[in-house]
Amino acid sequence: MDADVPLLIPEVNHEHLGLLDTQQATRAGRSGYIVTNPNCSTIMLALALAPLHHKFGVESVVATTMQALSGAGYPGVASLAISDNVLPFIDGEEEKIEQETLKILGRLQGTEIEMASMAVSAQCHRVAVTDGHLAAVRVKLRSKASIDEVSAAFASFSSLPQDLGLHSAPARPIIVREDSDRPQPRLDRDAGNGMSITIGRILPDNVLDYRFVALSHNTIRGAAGAAILNAELLIAMGKLK
Repeated sequence: MDADVPLLIPEVNHEHLGLLDTQQATRAGRSGYIVTNPNCSTIMLALALAPLHHKFGVESVVATTMQALSGAGYPGVASLAISDNVLPFIDGEEEKIEQETLKILGRLQGTEIEMASMAVSAQCHRVAVTDGHLAAVRVKLRSKASIDEVSAAFASFSSLPQDLGLHSAPARPIIVREDSDRPQPRLDRDAGNGMSITIGRILPDNVLDYRFVALSHNTIRGAAGAAILNAELLIAMGKLK
């Protein structure tokens, strides 16, 4: 991760676009700049953690992902490897989630990002689902919060893209499901035209404070749609013409 390159999730860290001034000042003779998408699973996790970190502070998080086949790209995973199977390793994925989440949830301080002060642990698995990454998440909060407060923090979350009415921005970035068996990839991955993440099974945890399940459409919110939303924000801020 280049220190002056924003890993942008518009609802979470649009303030990090201040790094573009640093880029242009330090890369003399270059008129452009670089803004990147985070890892597709990082987008889901960081977007889910953002309202909790903002309201209560997150001290630590443990995430176990179950990631769709489309996330492996083309030609993807060999059918004989994934049929009747789960692959408990995705090269480089755990490191990306653990490092990128800290940067995205960090604060812009002058010309640098102060990484978020939390511990992040990730384990990643490839499963036989076409589209839709799912994560089982456990969090420890810095300040006490009731389960109703945690649920409300998710459900009420919105940010600059919603305020600006950007075309690709979902009206509700986070959708909370109260059904005991949701979210599910086939039923929930297209929420908000694939740009919302869905959170369910919000419960007290016996080891940390709370646990929940998060789901996002990895090829829309996690890839193409994320890039389009980034561009829309850059246009709205006068950074692209």
